[in-house]
Amino acid sequence: MTALDLTCAQWRTSTRSSGNGNCVEVAGVPGRVAVRDSKDRGGPVLLFGSSTWRAFLSGLDALR
Repeated sequence: MTALDLTCAQWRTSTRSSGNGNCVEVAGVPGRVAVRDSKDRGGPVLLFGSSTWRAFLSGLDALR
């Protein structure tokens, strides 16, 4: 397995962030969405397929 190069990823903070540092950041990468802890930017990154990420967001919308 080849490591994904995220050095040029455009990370953005969740729009639900309350500014207290307890949030996640997301970045679109080819065919996937990367997610990381905003407090540990050099730490592990979770990768989700685009369709999986869309399903996750749809589930969040259903909770509103």
